[in-house]
Amino acid sequence: MTPSFYFKSNKSDAADAEAICEAAQRPTMRFVPAKSIQQQDIQSVHRIRSQAVARRTALANQIRGLLTEYGVIMPQGISYIRKHIPMILEDAENDLTALFRELLSELYDEMVHLDQRVDMLEQKLVVISVQNPDCQRLLTIPGIGLLTATALVAAIGDISVFKNGRELAAWLGLVPRQHSTGGMPTLLGISKRGDTYLRTLLIHGGRTVVRVAHKYEDRRNQWIKELDQRRGKNISAVAVANKNARIAWAVLSKKESYQAAA
Repeated sequence: MTPSFYFKSNKSDAADAEAICEAAQRPTMRFVPAKSIQQQDIQSVHRIRSQAVARRTALANQIRGLLTEYGVIMPQGISYIRKHIPMILEDAENDLTALFRELLSELYDEMVHLDQRVDMLEQKLVVISVQNPDCQRLLTIPGIGLLTATALVAAIGDISVFKNGRELAAWLGLVPRQHSTGGMPTLLGISKRGDTYLRTLLIHGGRTVVRVAHKYEDRRNQWIKELDQRRGKNISAVAVANKNARIAWAVLSKKESYQAAA
């Protein structure tokens, strides 16, 4: 999308082309590098898996909602669906009709199929991760797992396009949004720019690190515990995600595994 300040008049195809040419000549303009076929393959696996997980969640919610209409209350969570549906189908005293049992069985079979689909896609990511040295280096960072490592490699490609770790964190929307004027700097919440899926994975990984930080006494976990006490778990999780993005830049740039500080 061409920035509006390069337009000199109303929008048209000719004005668009002129604005694009003008923007492309600016020395500070940022450009998006083209992705390789391998990167597109990895992103395709992630997109298909994400859709399958969303469909599975929607299916579980539908099953729970339909059972509620029949007076069968089930706790939230897919694990309860997997555990209780076979028992509900076998229970002859729960007043479910034959038609609804048939429908419920079909929904449960569909959810099992989606479970198998998600597992198969994750196995593909495991194979990709094993064959990619950058993924193996990223996996050494606490808070970065299989999904995050492969998604980072697919999204970043050439790490040299980022000058430092902060640029990568800013590209992922993990730095404060600035709204300063009149010499008064004002920093707001994170900008949330860039890839929402990748940013979500990093924050979820950060939340996991925050949850287990009390078990360790190294410098990194001491910082996390102090931050958690001051600002809470949500801000701590975002801070860890920001730090992990910067560490990922260093790991990919230096081609070295993560070394924890004592």
